[in-house]
Amino acid sequence: QLQLVESGGGLVQPGGSLRLSCAASGFSLDYYAFGWFRQAPGKEREGVSCISKSGGRTNYADFVKGRFTISRDSAKNAVYLQMNSLKPEDTAVYYCAATLTVEDICVIRTKNYGSWGQGTQVTVSS
Repeated sequence: QLQLVESGGGLVQPGGSLRLSCAASGFSLDYYAFGWFRQAPGKEREGVSCISKSGGRTNYADFVKGRFTISRDSAKNAVYLQMNSLKPEDTAVYYCAATLTVEDICVIRTKNYGSWGQGTQVTVSS
């Protein structure tokens, strides 16, 4: 079974940066698209970004476009989310998720993903 473990969260000041990592194990990542999602207190989980199984296609939510970058490293079995120009409204628990896919596409939709990590807290505050 695919297992996902996030890391890299923490406390950062507005305007700062963080890099989240998602370590995957259990199966070859070559057949999986990955997504990053987040959930703030009292709010529903929302999609942030996704990357196709080849890494050739990515999608971003409008509220992170130009600030966040998703990437993957098959050799390290890892997926990353580089977050720059962080804002207080980015504060949330961030989750990595994976979905087995035939086509080289990805969608940022919670229900499309069957494997989830435990989450890592990101707090943006001065």
